Amino acid sequence: MSVFTDRSAVVTGGARGIGAAVVRALAKEQIGVVIADVLDHDGAELAESVGGAVEYRHLDVTDEQGWRRVLDDAEADYGPLAVLINNAGVLDFGSVESEPPAMFRHVIDVNLYGAWLGMHQAAPRLRGAGGGVIVNISSTAGLMGYTSIGGYVASKWGLRGLTKAAALELGPDNVRVCSVHPGPIHTPMTAGLDESMAAGQPLPRFGEPEEVAAMVRFIVAEATFSTGSEFVIDGGATAGAVLAGPVDGTE
Repeated sequence: MSVFTDRSAVVTGGARGIGAAVVRALAKEQIGVVIADVLDHDGAELAESVGGAVEYRHLDVTDEQGWRRVLDDAEADYGPLAVLINNAGVLDFGSVESEPPAMFRHVIDVNLYGAWLGMHQAAPRLRGAGGGVIVNISSTAGLMGYTSIGGYVASKWGLRGLTKAAALELGPDNVRVCSVHPGPIHTPMTAGLDESMAAGQPLPRFGEPEEVAAMVRFIVAEATFSTGSEFVIDGGATAGAVLAGPVDGTE
């Protein structure tokens, strides 16, 4: 990532879970990292524990002025923006019939509108600096449907599409935009989920935040000819279905 020396990165939802793992991964490179989150205690504690060119800034991703402040601070402290990781997200449960409208709207606002706001504010900065990378953390819920989390599914499909639209628009200015689609990962968001849900996957386990962070780092630093691309990290959950019966071609 030496191309990003003396430049800055912003990671939303960076105080814990996947975001925190991404912060740790990027902090090992020659780039200043800003943790942006609403979890002030966790964010400040993470920044202190990682040390070096890492700092915490409070950010509600649905607040346009907040985005401006965080990006201004990042560039003032570490140099022109190079990397934006849109990781902030929320999950609520409810069927299409039973989910309260306010809950659905909140999920869309944070997961989709918040990411759009970040891209909206970051794009001219990345263009002006000669290029950069935006990584949107979607989900396997952006590739397939799930029951009881309609708002989350809608937001993650929307983020997948937004990624492709932005990639088309920003590619000529050397700004790459990719999406990452994790399956079940050990994070505070998934703490209440039954881990048996991973039993049918080719890799029958939950993933770890560090595994997702390694993919994000690869996209930022190595996947230099990838844009508008979907990177799936799900233990094979979306690979397909296993048919019952012989698998060696015999009757």
